[in-house]
Amino acid sequence: MTKPLADRFRPRSLDEIVGQRHLLAEDKPLRRIIESGEIPNLIFYGPSGVGKTTLASYIAERTNKTLRRLNGTTASTADIKEIVSQLGTFSGLNGILLYLDEIQYFNKKQQQTLLEYIENGSITLIASTTENPYFYVYNAILSRSTVFEFKPVEPDEVMGAVRRAVKLLEEEQGITVELSEACARGIAVGCGGDVRKAMNAVELAVIAADRDGNRRVVTEETVRGLAQRSAMRYDRDGDEHYDIVSAYQKSMRGSDPDAALHYLARLLEAGDLPSACRRLMVCACEDVGLAYPQIIPIVKSCVDIAQAVGLPEARIPLADAVILVASSPKSNSGEQAIDRALSDIRRGNTGPVPRQLQNKHFDGEDNPNKGQHYLYPHDYPNHYVPQQYLPDALSDSVYYRCGDNKNEQAFKAYWDSVKGKQGG
Repeated sequence: MTKPLADRFRPRSLDEIVGQRHLLAEDKPLRRIIESGEIPNLIFYGPSGVGKTTLASYIAERTNKTLRRLNGTTASTADIKEIVSQLGTFSGLNGILLYLDEIQYFNKKQQQTLLEYIENGSITLIASTTENPYFYVYNAILSRSTVFEFKPVEPDEVMGAVRRAVKLLEEEQGITVELSEACARGIAVGCGGDVRKAMNAVELAVIAADRDGNRRVVTEETVRGLAQRSAMRYDRDGDEHYDIVSAYQKSMRGSDPDAALHYLARLLEAGDLPSACRRLMVCACEDVGLAYPQIIPIVKSCVDIAQAVGLPEARIPLADAVILVASSPKSNSGEQAIDRALSDIRRGNTGPVPRQLQNKHFDGEDNPNKGQHYLYPHDYPNHYVPQQYLPDALSDSVYYRCGDNKNEQAFKAYWDSVKGKQGG
């Protein structure tokens, strides 16, 4: 079976690796490490298809250590022990370089099995992961490794790889491929910074191209069909999911409706309606809140409509709500108030409920001050009467501090007037 183009398209030098110039340009630390031949334990972190495996393979091929490969999705503790058993034998005489792909799928016990041998240098680890290693990799391994972050490859850099891939296919198949600048750009942009995805698109584009003898003509229509939806990175359980939903809410909070709509579109294109709805409702309460309290039922209604009609129509009420939230005045006074109250509770600052607020209608003989003494506010002017509501230990606490928006200032002016008149 022929290997995919992405596997055949391997660099012969560091300069042929696509992207990651922040790591591999002249005089960058990682390049210097690789060129020295003294390879420490390394962890490569970043999205798929950006060169982690390519660089690890390049390093492994240029060491005099025995190369062993494992994939965290399929490897077991027995596989690790089999590699360890080679230490001290002829095959492991110069040490072993272990390339461990998807290390985030190794559990703590499996990672601990490697630890002793990584620490004494008999195994050199090069691990790759698409997830944040500080969340998924055992701390003891992290402390003995250097983490390098890989980034999505820019379209201009992918363009060069697309051109080289076309030449490779021409040489392998003895054909001529006509790929216009627009088609190459379409593949480079459509891959979303994933070079592997771009290589797959090139290979499929040539297979699907119009044929004229040994000539293959790739059309823009073919490229559009292959690149459709591929420019978006999204994994509901991965970093990209949390980055997008975070940017979505922060854009609404930051009153940027255009950015908020962009991230909403990315969520909807991925079919993640629940995240789009949940963060929208949270933002309405947390970030607009009392500055425009009517927004909460409005947003809830938009979410109900979206969930009732489903995608693609759900995009319409959600867009309305997102624009409304992003464009509304902001106040987080409600969130801050409840957080202050929770902070007191968690520190043990509570105390008994004042007698006048308790749900009691009789007193024991030991109570010298019989009677509940509750004052019913509706019996007084403006439906207000001063009395203590907080426990004695917290009687002077202030949790709610009104925002500087029109609504909250109006409420404050009203209550300042009422309470001032009655000595509250």
